[in-house]
Amino acid sequence: MKHLFQIVALITLIFSGTAKAQQNWDLQQCIDYALENNIQIQQQSINTDYYQNELQQAKNNRLPSLSGSLSNSFNFGRSLQYDNTYANYNSNQTGASLSANVPLWNGFKLQNSIDKADLDLRASLADLQKAKDDIKLYIAAAYLEILFAEELVQVAEDQLEVTKLQIDRTQKLVDAGSLAKGSLLEIEAQQANEELNLVNQQNSLQLAYLNLYQLLEIASPDQFKIEKPVLPVVKANGSLLNSMDVFRNAVKIRPEVKSAEYRLGSLKEQVAIAKGSLYPSLTFGADYYNSYNNKYKDFNGDEISLNDQLKNNERYGLGVNLSIPIFSKGQVRTQVKNAELQVLNQEYELQSTKNTLRKDIEQAYTNALAALKKYMASNKAVESTQEAFRYTEEKFNVGMVNSVEYNQSKNNLAKAKSDLAQSKYEYIFRTKILDFYNGNPLNL
Repeated sequence: MKHLFQIVALITLIFSGTAKAQQNWDLQQCIDYALENNIQIQQQSINTDYYQNELQQAKNNRLPSLSGSLSNSFNFGRSLQYDNTYANYNSNQTGASLSANVPLWNGFKLQNSIDKADLDLRASLADLQKAKDDIKLYIAAAYLEILFAEELVQVAEDQLEVTKLQIDRTQKLVDAGSLAKGSLLEIEAQQANEELNLVNQQNSLQLAYLNLYQLLEIASPDQFKIEKPVLPVVKANGSLLNSMDVFRNAVKIRPEVKSAEYRLGSLKEQVAIAKGSLYPSLTFGADYYNSYNNKYKDFNGDEISLNDQLKNNERYGLGVNLSIPIFSKGQVRTQVKNAELQVLNQEYELQSTKNTLRKDIEQAYTNALAALKKYMASNKAVESTQEAFRYTEEKFNVGMVNSVEYNQSKNNLAKAKSDLAQSKYEYIFRTKILDFYNGNPLNL
């Protein structure tokens, strides 16, 4: 009985694990998994941590620096004694020191360095968000590609099913003498072509899944399937977001623009840092020193104790240091000019980023509009070719048209359905891109 329970428990675990493995993934699950496992995003996250450390170090540079040293030496032969005379003896001397420095003024270089590091971190965070947005769009495109491929497979299967039914009807007509056997052979040849087309569409579906596997970095995709969502209905009077309105909103929120703006601010801070080297710098310093020698004796010849030596040998000092740049071979001036050139170059880079964003939005808008028009035309084409095929099929069944005309009519219907599916998914994807640029979440 105990073994029976163990077997039942094992079977339950196997089936529960299989059921879990076969669970369909929706778009949000795919996106969440990719954001967690994508290598490029992980690398960008590491880069963000690096700039976080740089910012913390820039803040820490305002703190005093404190250093200490400890030395021990063995002296042989003539050595300096406590009474400032020399004698021949061996001794062991230990010394310790502490020193501290505090920057008081350096042309605002410390604060400007903090501001620069903060802008670099913000730019890195924007780059991380851009990487996440890119993977979201890639996942959505791959997801819709699978849905499109599945629809084409369904079209091919439906077309093949119609052909098989027609073969049965044609066989009966041939047996009855109403049609020549050549019509049956031509339809059977059409069936072979449609079976090949179905295999090709199934292969395209598998390749679409492979593309999504690779984006998700899934190690074992054997049980992976996506969930078919309820797609939005494409309407003839549907309105698209104006591309310029989307751009005006996107330029304020898109991470690639934010990143370019932050980098521009960082380079301006670099100019200020370079100019800071033209000004004097003022630092405050303090130091402490003490030592002990095991052979030091007083004037009476008695060995001086550790406490007495520490009291007598103690010394410390306080001071300020003013460093004034006078001539540096033009290096500082060159650094300032080069920093200003980098600012100018980044301004062009920012404008280029905005131009690229505008072009992408305009392209998405144009493609969406074209897809909508194609969808409307394809929808009418499906209705007309479907009716034409029904009429041709009726005439073929009574011998009024040959099999060539019948197959041509059926192929026209299949092509119209494929064009309709392609335009539908193209329109959905492009409108989702426009919504995404406009600040809306990416979902189906």
